[in-house]
Amino acid sequence: MPVAVTADRSTGLVLGALGVCAFSLSLPATRVAVQQLDPWFVAFGRAVGAALLAWAYLRFTGAPRPTRDQRRRLAVVALGVVVGFPLFTSLALLDQTAAHGAVVITVLPAVTAVFAVLRSGERPPPLFWIASGGGLLTVLVFLAVGGVVRGAPAPSDLFLLVAVVLCGLGYAEGGALARELGGARTICWALWYALPATGVATLVTAVARPPSADAVAWSAFGYLTVVSMFLGFFAWYAGLARGGIARVGQLQLAQPVLTLLWSALLLGERVPVGALGAALLVLVSVVLIQRTRDRAVTPHPRPHPERDPARG
Repeated sequence: MPVAVTADRSTGLVLGALGVCAFSLSLPATRVAVQQLDPWFVAFGRAVGAALLAWAYLRFTGAPRPTRDQRRRLAVVALGVVVGFPLFTSLALLDQTAAHGAVVITVLPAVTAVFAVLRSGERPPPLFWIASGGGLLTVLVFLAVGGVVRGAPAPSDLFLLVAVVLCGLGYAEGGALARELGGARTICWALWYALPATGVATLVTAVARPPSADAVAWSAFGYLTVVSMFLGFFAWYAGLARGGIARVGQLQLAQPVLTLLWSALLLGERVPVGALGAALLVLVSVVLIQRTRDRAVTPHPRPHPERDPARG
């Protein structure tokens, strides 16, 4: 029987944090890869590589095929996190820095929480929203004062906003579905069902512009394939399923700060002086968010007796 979201919350938070750490390197790695590889190849090629890993995992574990309703919901997950976010961030980071991208994805926790409320029936108490809003505001003020936000809006900013909306939808639907399939199987099936589309897109792109890059760019592409598109979701969706979509999703408040730090260390991009102070304030807000969990109303996930969400 599916377990309630309130079960094993501590494990859910740990898994969610691991997912955030994995994803925090996605924008810097994408920035490196698209400087030498076609952004469409980066977006879809990494999905193809991850789909092959997913196929091996599903075969090894003997995973049963999802039901028709689950396949429909997996299409939403694939649209958001397999296709949408990788494609639009790849297009955006052709012109923008990873640090700039971190500014826009700051709104991702809020978007995920909104979709969670609409989709999963989660109703966090007011303090939850106050704390998450405070953390979000802290990061935005920190970025603006630090000078990362500058100039008029560009098409790349629109790409990033579309990426955030689609990713939030994919996170929320995937977190709900992970209660039935398990975190690992949710992303694996999404990758596998998306393979016909991502495979054709990769082939067309590779023929039109044969990929050629140095070892650094290919290493970044490898990280996006194995970690950002595959292993990171094992932890992330399992964390959302166990700890609650809206609640664990707020751990993403720390992701922009981590992305800025990686951008500075690995890419030499400028990070504002107040980075560490802002990071501490964000962590304080996250702690407050977690302390509201016992006051949240327990959602009512769909019954699905044949699946154990703790698996996968």
